[in-house]
Amino acid sequence: MMKQLGPRPISINTVGFLLLLLVLQLGSAMSQEVGNESEFDYLNGSSRGPEHWGELNKDWAACNNGNMQSPIDLLHERVEVVPELGDLKRAYKTVDATLKNRGHDIMLRWVGDAGSININGTDYKLQQCHWHTPSEHTIDGNSFAAEMHMVHQIPNANFAVIGILFSIGGPDPFLSGLEDEIKAIADTDNEISIGMINPDQVKMDGREYYRYLGSLTTPPCTEGVTWTIIKTVMSISSEQVQLLRNAVNENAESNARPLQSLNDRVIELYDPNTEPQHE
Repeated sequence: MMKQLGPRPISINTVGFLLLLLVLQLGSAMSQEVGNESEFDYLNGSSRGPEHWGELNKDWAACNNGNMQSPIDLLHERVEVVPELGDLKRAYKTVDATLKNRGHDIMLRWVGDAGSININGTDYKLQQCHWHTPSEHTIDGNSFAAEMHMVHQIPNANFAVIGILFSIGGPDPFLSGLEDEIKAIADTDNEISIGMINPDQVKMDGREYYRYLGSLTTPPCTEGVTWTIIKTVMSISSEQVQLLRNAVNENAESNARPLQSLNDRVIELYDPNTEPQHE
C-alpha cells in the first residue's frame, strides 16, 4: 500500500521569498506621503526645511540623493511632442470623501473606489487630492498661484499624479464648494466627512498635458511617479489662495518644494493637434 504523504515542509528558499514579498509590501506602504506635518517644514534656513529632508529620516534619503525628483521646470526647449500618448483616460465614480488638515496641506480623501486613470494599460486608483501654494511645477520659469495634485496609485505600488496649475482670477468652482469645511478645520488636525464627491467636478480645460517620470514632492520623495501636468492653467481667486494658506501651519503657508534638477529626463507633451508620424 502506498504511504499517504503529509504536508510538504516549507523550504528555506520559500520562506525567504515570502519574507522578501512582505518587506517589499511594507516598503511600498511606507512610500506614501508623510502624514505628520511636524516631521518636516518648508521654511528657508530651517533644520527641517526642504534642503534637509533627506537627512531627517533614513527612509527619506531620496529627497537629497534621488536623480528623478519633483517638481521641475517644464522648459519648452526640453519638451518632446508625443502624439501617441493620447487623451487622458479617466473613469471616476461618486463616493464618500473626507477633508483633513495635514498641517502642511489640506487633503481631500476619497473613501472607497473613486475610480482610476489608465496609463499605458495600467489602472491607477484615485486616492486623494491636495493643494500647494504657490505652484510647485513651473512652465518656462513661470510660477503660478497654486497647484492641485490628484494622487493615484496601483495598490501597494507606483503612483501617478495629475497636476493642475492655477493663476489668480475667478474662483475655482470645486474649491468654492469646500470653503466652509476648510474654514472649519483651519489650525486643527481634524478630518471631517463631507459626503459624496464626484472627482469629475475637478475642472480641467484642454486636452494638452505634459508627462514625465519624477517623485513625490513631500517626504519620503519616492521616485517612479508618473506625472501628468495639465497644460491649460486654471483660475483661482486670491481669497481662495489665502484660505488655503490660513488653514495650514505657519511653516507651510508657502508649501511648494523648490525646483529639482531635470538631469537626463525627457518631458513629453501630448498635443491633439499633432498627428503621429508614419514612415
